[in-house]
Amino acid sequence: MHWIITLGLVMGILPIMAMSAHSAANDNRIHQQVEARVTAGEKANRLIHEQSPYLLQHAFNPVQWYPWGEEAFAKAKAEDKPIFLSIGYSTCHWCHVMAHESFENPDIAALLNDWFVSIKVDREERPDIDQMYMAATQAMTGSGGWPMSVFLMPDGSPFYAGTYFPPTSVSNRPGFKDLLTTIYKVWMERREDVQKTANRLVAELEMRNVSSPKLLNPDVFERGFNLVQQSYDEHKGGFGQPPKFPRPVILSFLFAHYLSTGAENARDMALFTLEKMAAGGMYDQIGGGFHRYSVDADWFVPHFEKMLYDQAQLADSYLDAFLITKDESYGQTAKEIFAYLLRDMRDPAGGFYSAEDADSENPYNPEQHGEGAFYLWTHEDIIKRLGDPEADIFNFSYGVKSNGNVAQDPMKEFSGRNILHRARSNETISKHFKLSGAQVFESLSTSKELLLKTRDKRRRPHLDDKIITAWNGMLIGPLARGSKILRDQNLLSAAEQTATFIKNNLYDSTDNTLLRRYRKKEAGLAGQLSDYTFLVDGLLDLYQANHDPKWLGWAVALTEKQIDLFWNEKGSFFYDSVADPTVKLRMRSKYDGAEPSGNSVAAHNLLRLGQLQNDPLWQKMARRLVESFSETINNYPPSLPLMLTAWQQIESKPSQIVIAGTRGAEDTEALLSIVESTFSRPRLLLLADGAENQAFLSKKLPFLENVFPLNGRATAYVCTDFTCKMPVTEPIALQQQLQK
Repeated sequence: MHWIITLGLVMGILPIMAMSAHSAANDNRIHQQVEARVTAGEKANRLIHEQSPYLLQHAFNPVQWYPWGEEAFAKAKAEDKPIFLSIGYSTCHWCHVMAHESFENPDIAALLNDWFVSIKVDREERPDIDQMYMAATQAMTGSGGWPMSVFLMPDGSPFYAGTYFPPTSVSNRPGFKDLLTTIYKVWMERREDVQKTANRLVAELEMRNVSSPKLLNPDVFERGFNLVQQSYDEHKGGFGQPPKFPRPVILSFLFAHYLSTGAENARDMALFTLEKMAAGGMYDQIGGGFHRYSVDADWFVPHFEKMLYDQAQLADSYLDAFLITKDESYGQTAKEIFAYLLRDMRDPAGGFYSAEDADSENPYNPEQHGEGAFYLWTHEDIIKRLGDPEADIFNFSYGVKSNGNVAQDPMKEFSGRNILHRARSNETISKHFKLSGAQVFESLSTSKELLLKTRDKRRRPHLDDKIITAWNGMLIGPLARGSKILRDQNLLSAAEQTATFIKNNLYDSTDNTLLRRYRKKEAGLAGQLSDYTFLVDGLLDLYQANHDPKWLGWAVALTEKQIDLFWNEKGSFFYDSVADPTVKLRMRSKYDGAEPSGNSVAAHNLLRLGQLQNDPLWQKMARRLVESFSETINNYPPSLPLMLTAWQQIESKPSQIVIAGTRGAEDTEALLSIVESTFSRPRLLLLADGAENQAFLSKKLPFLENVFPLNGRATAYVCTDFTCKMPVTEPIALQQQLQK
């Protein structure tokens, strides 16, 4: 990429280093602030008409922001101006630092307004825009993050990019004011160089969508496991160096490897990681739910932001761990994640909000805001709230110290306060205080409940209350699975209500299309690949939990529309974004990261639906899809661990379990319970109820027409590739077949 570096030198600007991408905004209430400022007569820019909390946070900047759209591009072309594109999200700390330092600065705003057309984008609303320009930023700088700051030609082609810029130059980081002046000068004097840079970069990005499908190497699954194992922290759990992110797709891959090979080390790496994460400060020990990542190797000091997509995937991982081990601690963590979501993140209409901020008001000094302030405690406060001996037991258990427990605190954000973490096991606590295990459990449970009530009186972090289809779809499956694994009917009701919410508010039945975002009773923005694939995945899990054929029928319809909208027949993959004339390129992700790749989830969906619909074309499509990523997988298998598990299923014979019996009958539920309490993710569970569901399935799976209860008793058929073993009616006999 020498041509990019050369332009940087011509412009007199050093390459831009990435700032931390995930931090948080100040504690504010967007709606109240907007209404108050409008009432006070403050002048707003065009963002005042948007629904995104992030865009509304910038609605009173002196910068004359445009939302993404034709109006902004038409102005840039008419006035022959470059575009300044700023991309972020509402719980992003450095986004708001840059907003305060630069976008609220009248002098800098004047430069932007005079020389540029400025566009502001919420990356969570428009992942397609974010994906393209993040790829450009990474190509130019070798890294990326938010806020993302990109300079474009009037047609949207990028020619320079970075992340956070301070208002004035510091060390080797150019100041934003100087950067604007330099770019404007180059724009006016060296337009040909700028255009060449833009053309070459777009061509480079286009090459990333070129696919040359090949066979996957036969050792990719084993090699992928070996590479994951090499990065494993055997002392603290997790993978790689700090900061440590909870990458649930790796945990799913390890459990799949254990299931297929019996390799106990794969299972143990995942279980130990989950154990250490749940014991650390990265887990909200009082209210449940996980923070975004840990800045240290111990999972102790987190970045306190909470994201819906993390909760959904980690709940699923803890459910898997509970199924494998039958250890109640894993099930309890899943329960607490669900409790947090249902209590604090759920819209009354049934959808779930996107995120909670990391920064918040300091309850011990309300004039201060800081990282994690909502979650921190002083030693004295806990003694005051709990009294003796409960405070002693609690403080001993959760590592609370009189002067605070964060030794490495360079920014002095945690002085005198404590991050709660499970410093000692229940066994150690029992011995120390000479209490029974039951007494310890009761004491800690009561203390946590009291502290949660106390904490709920604090001013909560900023809530991003937009409802994203993809992230809600991602949560439907864990809720549905959790209802069966944890024996909690309320979770199934929540899954059904979330699916119903999406269908009623974010789905157009006339053309089977999805919208991406709902907020304040308004839905908008075209659904992207992840909206379709994550929702279909959730619907398939919901169907296997309640066996209501309407969810399966909807999953089929959505997948058919997904193929129409996103499938690239020549390349044998799905574009991540819907076609949009304002977006220069349609991209595809080659990485299962904090969120799985839409193509990885699509491969799993096609395999399951191919079985349920008896459609070999969809199964062949799944194979073609995985093979289109062969270059990435063969080169470094851990890039796409979820796609690797799809490939493993493609190479194996599919399995099904059919329970023939009356829906809701005791003997039917007893057999279903055996299946639902056995770990085996790829297997399909079908209910031959002699009624609507069996009739629906039989249209595509004729063998189900002849599956009935034997001698009037609910009967289980364990099948491989639709060839079944001897039917059984006793739960213990079914359990023995499954264990084999």
